Parts: sequence; C-alpha cells; structure tokens
Amino acid sequence: MSDTPGYRPLYRQVYDIVVRKVAQGTWRPGEALPSEQSLAKELGVSQGTVRKVLDALTAEKLLERRQGKGTYIAENTQERSLFRFFRIARPGGRRLTPERGGESVKVRAARPVERSKLEIERADRVVEISRTRLIDGVPSVHELIVLPADLFPGIERRPSLPNTLYSLYQTEYGINIVAAQEEVHAEVANAEDHRVLKVAVGDPILVIDRVALSLQGRKVEWRASRVRSGDLVYSVTLT
Repeated sequence: MSDTPGYRPLYRQVYDIVVRKVAQGTWRPGEALPSEQSLAKELGVSQGTVRKVLDALTAEKLLERRQGKGTYIAENTQERSLFRFFRIARPGGRRLTPERGGESVKVRAARPVERSKLEIERADRVVEISRTRLIDGVPSVHELIVLPADLFPGIERRPSLPNTLYSLYQTEYGINIVAAQEEVHAEVANAEDHRVLKVAVGDPILVIDRVALSLQGRKVEWRASRVRSGDLVYSVTLT
C-alpha cells in the first residue's frame, strides 16, 4: 500500500498509514513522531486530519502525548503493562505487583480449542508457556499462555521470560498488544490447583480467559489464568 491517501475516507487512510508505520517499525517504541505539520505535509492532508488521527491513537494507548515535547510511540514497559493488564488486587482495590515463579516453555501442535481461540490453522504450531506468579511470596496465579509459534520464533530458547510478556513481544518481535478480550468466571480447585497454588481441592478459584490482540487486530495470545481467591479479587475501575 502507498503511504499517500487513496480513495477510502481520508481519516481512515491516514489512520491506517500511521498504524502500518508503527507495525513495520518505522517509528520504534519510545520514539517521537514527526510534528503534526510535518506529517500533514508528508501525507498531503490537513493538519486537522492528522491531529484527529493522533488523538484517536492516543486514546487507544498506541501513542502518548508528552506535554511540551510532542507525540511518542507508547512503550509496553513492565510497569505500564502491569498497570493496564494485571487486574488482581486485594479486596478494596489495592493493586498488586506479581513476582515471577516457576515456568516452562515448549513448542507443540495446536489443540482444537487453541486453534479456535487464536484463529489459526490445523497444521500451525504454538508456543505453550506455563508459569506461576507469586504475590507477597505466595503462589497465587497459574497461567497457561499459548502463542502462534510463527510470530514468536525462538522464544522457547530464551533463558528466562520477563515478568510482563507484552514488553518482550513489542521490543523483540514487533508485536504491540493494544487490546484484550477477557471473560471471568468461577470454578472449584482441582488437583493441579492444589499442587501449584497450595489450595484445597474444591476451594473457589477465579478463572480469567484472555485473548490479546495486536495492533493489526490479530489474535496473538490466549491466556487462561487460575487465581486463588479469598484474599484476592479481580478489580476494574469504570469511568
């Protein structure tokens, strides 16, 4: 596609061009974009159209405005990703920072449920990450994370994975997580929960099912998190 507008609605064309430049790495995480005036001149559109697009992408957390400095590509830093995507808290809403526990990573054939969740083909392979996260030193969350293997080559050979994976996806693989679809429900603890989370079989467990979407709208991660309840809740602030 050309980096000049064509025959689609002008706003949509400029939006797609900016998104594509970010996805292709023309502008790297943390890098400043050219000024609105420069972008408008480059794209052959009004400065008002460019401003509208940048405002929309800032609202979607792809960009961030820095007062007096300009517009930057947002970085999925450890702290930013935890604040945005880790919603486990104490009753009353006190946000928590998880610590890394044990983990295992392997590449294998995709199972039917994973092909459905990630919209991949029968022959596609996936990366499976199984890990435990600690809160105040106590095993509290067990995550099963499944990724399309073609998007994350070699991730299974890394000596360790960071506490927050989304910063790794962005910096090493050029994949920006911009949204997540989550479903939350309750189950009773099974024998594996007893072994990993040290809860009694039959105790209540909070299950968070998440599909993460990239900048291009592709489903790039399916994560099933099993959380010990009682002293932990899923906390969301609605505004």
